[in-house]
Amino acid sequence: MTEATPETLEKLRHVSVATLATALFRRGLRSQVIQSVGPVRPKGRNMVGPAFTLRYMPAREDRNQLAVFRNPAHPQRHAVETCPPGHVLVMDSRKDARAASAGDILITRLMVRGGAGVVTDGGFRDAMSIAELDMPAYHARPSSPTNLTSNEAIDINVPIGCGDAPVFPGDIVVGDDESVILIPAHLADEVADEATEMTAYEDFVIGQVRSGETIIGLYPATGEEVLKKFAEWRKANGR
Repeated sequence: MTEATPETLEKLRHVSVATLATALFRRGLRSQVIQSVGPVRPKGRNMVGPAFTLRYMPAREDRNQLAVFRNPAHPQRHAVETCPPGHVLVMDSRKDARAASAGDILITRLMVRGGAGVVTDGGFRDAMSIAELDMPAYHARPSSPTNLTSNEAIDINVPIGCGDAPVFPGDIVVGDDESVILIPAHLADEVADEATEMTAYEDFVIGQVRSGETIIGLYPATGEEVLKKFAEWRKANGR
Protein backbone atom coordinates (compact mmCIF):
# COMPACT_ATOMS: atom_id res chain seq x y z
CA MET A 1 0.00 0.00 0.00
CA THR A 2 1.27 3.46 -0.92
CA GLU A 3 1.74 5.68 2.14
CA ALA A 4 1.82 9.45 2.14
CA THR A 5 4.94 11.02 3.60
CA PRO A 6 4.81 13.13 6.77
CA GLU A 7 5.69 16.12 4.60
CA THR A 8 2.67 15.46 2.40
CA LEU A 9 0.35 15.12 5.38
CA GLU A 10 1.64 18.43 6.73
CA LYS A 11 0.99 20.18 3.40
CA LEU A 12 -2.56 18.85 3.40
CA ARG A 13 -3.19 20.51 6.76
CA HIS A 14 -2.94 23.91 5.06
CA VAL A 15 -5.11 23.57 1.93
CA SER A 16 -8.88 23.60 1.52
CA VAL A 17 -11.10 20.73 0.43
CA ALA A 18 -12.31 22.95 -2.43
CA THR A 19 -8.75 23.38 -3.73
CA LEU A 20 -8.10 19.65 -3.43
CA ALA A 21 -11.31 18.94 -5.33
CA THR A 22 -10.04 21.05 -8.22
CA ALA A 23 -6.67 19.29 -8.22
CA LEU A 24 -8.41 15.90 -8.32
CA PHE A 25 -10.82 17.11 -11.02
CA ARG A 26 -7.80 17.87 -13.21
CA ARG A 27 -6.93 14.18 -12.87
CA GLY A 28 -10.40 13.08 -13.89
CA LEU A 29 -11.67 12.33 -10.36
CA ARG A 30 -15.06 13.97 -9.86
CA SER A 31 -16.64 12.17 -6.90
CA GLN A 32 -14.11 12.33 -4.08
CA VAL A 33 -15.96 14.79 -1.83
CA ILE A 34 -18.19 13.08 0.74
CA GLN A 35 -21.64 14.53 0.08
CA SER A 36 -24.04 15.93 2.71
CA VAL A 37 -21.49 15.65 5.53
CA GLY A 38 -20.11 18.50 7.62
CA PRO A 39 -18.26 19.06 10.88
CA VAL A 40 -20.15 18.46 14.11
CA ARG A 41 -18.33 21.62 15.14
CA PRO A 42 -15.69 23.50 13.09
CA LYS A 43 -12.20 23.19 14.56
CA GLY A 44 -10.37 25.84 12.55
CA ARG A 45 -7.85 23.27 11.37
CA ASN A 46 -7.76 20.41 8.90
CA MET A 47 -8.33 16.78 9.75
CA VAL A 48 -5.75 14.69 7.86
CA GLY A 49 -4.97 10.98 7.96
CA PRO A 50 -5.27 7.64 6.18
CA ALA A 51 -8.72 6.05 6.05
CA PHE A 52 -9.67 3.10 8.26
CA THR A 53 -13.16 1.96 7.33
CA LEU A 54 -16.28 0.48 8.91
CA ARG A 55 -19.21 -0.72 6.83
CA TYR A 56 -22.83 -0.90 7.97
CA MET A 57 -25.60 -2.84 6.24
CA PRO A 58 -29.38 -2.82 6.75
CA ALA A 59 -30.23 -4.33 10.11
CA ARG A 60 -32.13 -7.60 10.41
CA GLU A 61 -34.14 -7.64 13.61
CA ASP A 62 -33.18 -11.12 14.82
CA ARG A 63 -29.47 -10.22 14.59
CA ASN A 64 -29.51 -6.79 16.18
CA GLN A 65 -30.44 -6.88 19.84
CA LEU A 66 -28.56 -5.03 22.59
CA ALA A 67 -26.91 -8.31 23.60
CA VAL A 68 -24.62 -8.14 20.55
CA PHE A 69 -22.60 -5.43 22.29
CA ARG A 70 -21.40 -8.05 24.79
CA ASN A 71 -19.33 -9.54 22.00
CA PRO A 72 -15.80 -8.03 22.21
CA ALA A 73 -15.40 -8.65 18.47
CA HIS A 74 -18.52 -6.66 17.55
CA PRO A 75 -17.39 -4.78 14.40
CA GLN A 76 -18.39 -1.32 15.65
CA ARG A 77 -16.49 -1.73 18.92
CA HIS A 78 -13.63 -3.60 17.26
CA ALA A 79 -13.17 -0.80 14.71
CA VAL A 80 -12.82 1.77 17.48
CA GLU A 81 -10.30 -0.44 19.29
CA THR A 82 -8.20 -1.28 16.21
CA CYS A 83 -8.21 1.93 14.16
CA PRO A 84 -4.49 2.80 14.05
CA PRO A 85 -3.32 6.04 15.68
CA GLY A 86 -3.20 8.89 13.19
CA HIS A 87 -5.91 7.35 11.02
CA VAL A 88 -9.42 8.63 10.30
CA LEU A 89 -12.30 6.24 10.97
CA VAL A 90 -14.66 6.51 7.98
CA MET A 91 -18.07 4.85 8.32
CA ASP A 92 -20.41 3.80 5.55
CA SER A 93 -23.76 4.23 7.29
CA ARG A 94 -25.75 3.99 4.04
CA LYS A 95 -26.48 7.73 4.20
CA ASP A 96 -28.97 6.77 6.91
CA ALA A 97 -29.05 9.07 9.93
CA ARG A 98 -32.15 7.46 11.44
CA ALA A 99 -29.76 5.46 13.62
CA ALA A 100 -26.54 6.75 15.16
CA SER A 101 -23.25 5.46 13.78
CA ALA A 102 -21.68 5.96 17.23
CA GLY A 103 -21.94 8.09 20.35
CA ASP A 104 -19.64 10.15 22.53
CA ILE A 105 -18.23 7.21 24.52
CA LEU A 106 -16.94 5.39 21.44
CA ILE A 107 -15.73 8.57 19.77
CA THR A 108 -13.93 9.63 22.95
CA ARG A 109 -12.24 6.22 23.04
CA LEU A 110 -11.16 6.67 19.42
CA MET A 111 -9.68 10.06 20.29
CA VAL A 112 -7.84 8.76 23.34
CA ARG A 113 -6.34 5.99 21.21
CA GLY A 114 -4.87 8.63 18.88
CA GLY A 115 -7.44 8.76 16.08
CA ALA A 116 -7.03 11.71 13.72
CA GLY A 117 -10.78 12.05 13.19
CA VAL A 118 -14.05 10.33 12.37
CA VAL A 119 -16.52 10.62 9.49
CA THR A 120 -19.95 9.09 8.93
CA ASP A 121 -22.56 9.68 6.26
CA GLY A 122 -25.11 8.93 8.97
CA GLY A 123 -25.43 10.67 12.33
CA PHE A 124 -23.91 10.74 15.80
CA ARG A 125 -25.78 10.50 19.06
CA ASP A 126 -24.51 12.74 21.87
CA ALA A 127 -23.44 15.08 19.08
CA MET A 128 -22.98 18.10 21.31
CA SER A 129 -20.64 16.13 23.55
CA ILE A 130 -18.70 14.97 20.50
CA ALA A 131 -18.52 18.60 19.40
CA GLU A 132 -16.62 19.42 22.60
CA LEU A 133 -13.89 16.85 21.86
CA ASP A 134 -10.60 18.03 20.40
CA MET A 135 -10.73 15.43 17.62
CA PRO A 136 -12.54 16.49 14.42
CA ALA A 137 -15.81 14.68 13.70
CA TYR A 138 -18.08 14.89 10.65
CA HIS A 139 -21.62 13.63 10.14
CA ALA A 140 -24.88 14.33 8.32
CA ARG A 141 -26.91 15.35 11.39
CA PRO A 142 -27.47 14.42 15.06
CA SER A 143 -29.23 11.08 15.63
CA SER A 144 -30.34 9.59 18.93
CA PRO A 145 -31.41 5.96 18.25
CA THR A 146 -28.75 3.27 18.59
CA ASN A 147 -27.28 1.99 15.31
CA LEU A 148 -28.97 -1.37 15.99
CA THR A 149 -32.38 0.02 15.06
CA SER A 150 -31.65 0.20 11.33
CA ASN A 151 -27.95 -0.54 10.68
CA GLU A 152 -25.67 -3.47 11.46
CA ALA A 153 -21.90 -2.97 11.62
CA ILE A 154 -20.67 -5.79 9.42
CA ASP A 155 -17.12 -5.28 8.11
CA ILE A 156 -13.88 -3.48 8.95
CA ASN A 157 -11.22 -1.90 6.72
CA VAL A 158 -12.71 -2.83 3.37
CA PRO A 159 -13.60 -0.57 0.42
CA ILE A 160 -16.79 1.35 1.18
CA GLY A 161 -18.94 4.18 -0.07
CA CYS A 162 -19.43 7.18 2.21
CA GLY A 163 -21.74 9.97 1.09
CA ASP A 164 -21.44 8.70 -2.52
CA ALA A 165 -17.63 8.89 -2.42
CA PRO A 166 -15.50 5.76 -2.91
CA VAL A 167 -13.26 5.09 0.08
CA PHE A 168 -10.42 2.60 0.03
CA PRO A 169 -8.41 1.76 3.17
CA GLY A 170 -5.34 3.97 3.21
CA ASP A 171 -6.84 6.75 1.10
CA ILE A 172 -5.88 10.11 2.56
CA VAL A 173 -8.83 11.82 4.23
CA VAL A 174 -8.85 15.62 4.47
CA GLY A 175 -11.58 17.53 6.24
CA ASP A 176 -11.83 21.28 6.71
CA ASP A 177 -14.51 23.45 8.29
CA GLU A 178 -16.82 22.78 5.33
CA SER A 179 -16.48 19.22 4.08
CA VAL A 180 -14.39 16.07 3.61
CA ILE A 181 -12.51 14.69 0.60
CA LEU A 182 -10.69 11.42 -0.18
CA ILE A 183 -7.36 11.47 -2.02
CA PRO A 184 -6.21 8.15 -3.51
CA ALA A 185 -3.02 7.28 -1.65
CA HIS A 186 -0.88 7.01 -4.78
CA LEU A 187 -1.82 10.58 -5.75
CA ALA A 188 -1.39 12.20 -2.35
CA ASP A 189 2.14 13.57 -2.82
CA GLU A 190 1.51 15.24 -6.17
CA VAL A 191 -1.93 16.52 -5.22
CA ALA A 192 -0.56 18.04 -2.00
CA ASP A 193 2.19 19.80 -3.96
CA GLU A 194 -0.24 21.15 -6.54
CA ALA A 195 -2.79 22.24 -3.93
CA THR A 196 -0.06 24.07 -2.01
CA GLU A 197 0.84 26.01 -5.17
CA MET A 198 -2.83 26.68 -5.93
CA THR A 199 -3.38 27.96 -2.39
CA ALA A 200 -0.50 30.42 -2.70
CA TYR A 201 -1.97 31.80 -5.93
CA GLU A 202 -5.49 31.95 -4.49
CA ASP A 203 -4.21 33.93 -1.50
CA PHE A 204 -2.51 36.34 -3.90
CA VAL A 205 -5.73 36.67 -5.93
CA ILE A 206 -7.84 37.42 -2.85
CA GLY A 207 -5.49 40.26 -1.96
CA GLN A 208 -5.66 41.64 -5.48
CA VAL A 209 -9.46 41.46 -5.62
CA ARG A 210 -9.79 43.17 -2.25
CA SER A 211 -7.60 45.95 -3.65
CA GLY A 212 -10.05 46.46 -6.49
CA GLU A 213 -8.50 44.37 -9.29
CA THR A 214 -10.72 42.74 -11.89
CA ILE A 215 -10.79 38.96 -12.03
CA ILE A 216 -10.39 39.07 -15.82
CA GLY A 217 -6.86 37.91 -16.59
CA LEU A 218 -6.27 37.36 -12.87
CA TYR A 219 -8.35 34.30 -12.12
CA PRO A 220 -7.29 32.22 -13.89
CA ALA A 221 -4.00 33.87 -14.72
CA THR A 222 -3.78 34.56 -18.45
CA GLY A 223 -1.16 37.27 -18.70
CA GLU A 224 2.56 37.63 -18.09
CA GLU A 225 2.03 40.78 -16.04
CA VAL A 226 -0.14 38.91 -13.55
CA LEU A 227 2.43 36.13 -13.21
CA LYS A 228 5.16 38.70 -12.69
CA LYS A 229 3.15 40.38 -9.89
CA PHE A 230 2.51 36.95 -8.36
CA ALA A 231 6.21 36.12 -8.38
CA GLU A 232 6.96 39.42 -6.63
CA TRP A 233 4.19 38.73 -4.09
CA ARG A 234 5.59 35.27 -3.34
CA LYS A 235 9.06 36.65 -2.77
CA ALA A 236 7.78 39.38 -0.49
CA ASN A 237 5.61 36.96 1.50
CA GLY A 238 7.90 33.97 1.65
CA ARG A 239 5.44 31.79 -0.26
